[in-house]
Amino acid sequence: MILGTYQAKTLTDLKEIAKDLLNEFGKHRVIAFFGEMGVGKTTLIKELSTQLGVNEIANSPTFSIVNEYLTIDGKTLFHFDFYRIEDEEEVYDLGYEDYFYSGNYCFIEWPEKILNLLPENTVKVKIVLDNENNRLIAVA
Repeated sequence: MILGTYQAKTLTDLKEIAKDLLNEFGKHRVIAFFGEMGVGKTTLIKELSTQLGVNEIANSPTFSIVNEYLTIDGKTLFHFDFYRIEDEEEVYDLGYEDYFYSGNYCFIEWPEKILNLLPENTVKVKIVLDNENNRLIAVA
């Protein structure tokens, strides 16, 4: 079931889209971002993090697997990038459950690698490029 769809023609469109997405997420805190390399997953997560009050620049944790950020009101946000994992066992070793069930936002890039580990109520955000290089964002 698609909750909402958005189109980002420019990077400045992401600011308003991020606000709308945070409203759509509601109480859900585990958000999985699907999309090809270079489609803008990290860029959208940076804007969401900014909207949530993270003062530092959110970067993709490609090598560290997870980055932790604090918001201005002291809440924690986790940003995962599972692109480099070889199997789910690595995620078990990471202690993923402590993160996913913490009640904090968990933004996940490359969730395809860990589909069996995602909580049942994970929100799925799919980003694709259209023929004019606009980002089409669907939330389910």
